[in-house]
Amino acid sequence: MKENNSKWVALAVVLLAPLLSVIDVFIINVAIPAIKNGVHATDGQLQLVIAGYLLGYASFLITGGRAGDVFGRKKVFIWGMALFTLTSCLCGLAQSPLQLNMARFFQGISAAFMVPQTISYIQVLFVQPTERTKAVGLFGITLGIASVTGQFLGGYFSESHFAIAGWRLIFFINLPIGILALLAAVVYLPETVSNRKQSFDYAGTVILTIGLVCLIYPLIQGRETGWPWWTICMLMTSFGVFYYFIRHQQGKLKRGHAPLVNMNLFLFRDFNIALLATLFFFMVHTSYLLICTLYFQNGMGIPPYQAGLNFVLWGLGFMISSLLSIRLVVRHGKIVLQIGVVIMVVMLLLQLNLFTLQSPRWTIILLLVPYGFGSGFVLPSLLNMALKSIPIQFAGAASGMYSTSQQTASALGVSLIGGLFFSTLKASPGNCHYLYAFQSSLWAEIVCLFLVSYLLYRLPDEKRTNAIILPAE
Repeated sequence: MKENNSKWVALAVVLLAPLLSVIDVFIINVAIPAIKNGVHATDGQLQLVIAGYLLGYASFLITGGRAGDVFGRKKVFIWGMALFTLTSCLCGLAQSPLQLNMARFFQGISAAFMVPQTISYIQVLFVQPTERTKAVGLFGITLGIASVTGQFLGGYFSESHFAIAGWRLIFFINLPIGILALLAAVVYLPETVSNRKQSFDYAGTVILTIGLVCLIYPLIQGRETGWPWWTICMLMTSFGVFYYFIRHQQGKLKRGHAPLVNMNLFLFRDFNIALLATLFFFMVHTSYLLICTLYFQNGMGIPPYQAGLNFVLWGLGFMISSLLSIRLVVRHGKIVLQIGVVIMVVMLLLQLNLFTLQSPRWTIILLLVPYGFGSGFVLPSLLNMALKSIPIQFAGAASGMYSTSQQTASALGVSLIGGLFFSTLKASPGNCHYLYAFQSSLWAEIVCLFLVSYLLYRLPDEKRTNAIILPAE
């Protein structure tokens, strides 16, 4: 009995990693206007506050997962949590956009090392299917709580006035939680067996990071600077780097070495389709929260705290349907995800017509909650759709590839759809420029969701899916 209880205590400790990492995605959204004024950032630098974190996260997720296998999951979790806490404080101390974005990038890297250990511990500690299902459910609940908490705290701190600027507290709040997590990890986390025979693909990590930076950075800065020659060169370079990365990984695989990404994964058609669906869905998921908070606060004049409460209700709808979808997908298959996409599209179409600059709060709530409900039907089950046809020996590599694609897609959504918002905002005349920017972005998201629906339609209609551990958002 004592050993059984210790497993759940250890789970509670490692769940602090996805809790903090997801809070730091959502807490930024509502605080974006306050951060812009606090460090005197441009719109492009503002996008990098979100995209830079996601970029660091995406680039090192696979490496972070392997670090736990090689050096021991407890050790890597502690180091990752310590660095996450430190970089969070550096974000709070930043005096310029450059300092903030550099700290956010390294904060994302530290998250990429601590969060995969949570998934690994669930796999190691909970062998029985019933226990593992319960552990996965708690993981999903943690993500829902993190999204709700992040939106609320972002609005609360942005509007608060303390000895320091309120927006800085959204980063400093990680200090006490991080210290608590570190102490609990030292006492309660068991160490797992390390495998020093495994090797890192350091070159692959560097190549992938260079490719992602060359793609994301010019997409954000190019719009703001009028697309100078260096942005075009970086974009062209990114495609060359990605091509070289693919050849590099194929070469390592042929030589019998361990690549960062096992290219044999892409021989599975269902995996490729599900990965594309994930790309378009997460472009919508992350960018929607960004453009909404900018529209609510800067366009409609809603105070940060009230905007945060609006998103809390969105998060509650998301959390409830997330828990329902885990059971419903097992019974009914991909139709559950397609229903979720339909709900999201309908809500976006209604928002196009009903979210005016003078919309009453009840209208916002009435359309936000169902939208969050629809999102919850899709997001938790996308990984199951991606991995259902993957042989068990590829499950770990496929999960890492999915997580990397998910974070990259989020960064692309902020860059492309967020960029469309800022471009329309700048070009639109009169007092309705925020409304035009919001509507143009919603149309782009509707197109992406139609693509998600089509890709889900192309997936085989299998009602049963394997129980797969969900990655963090």
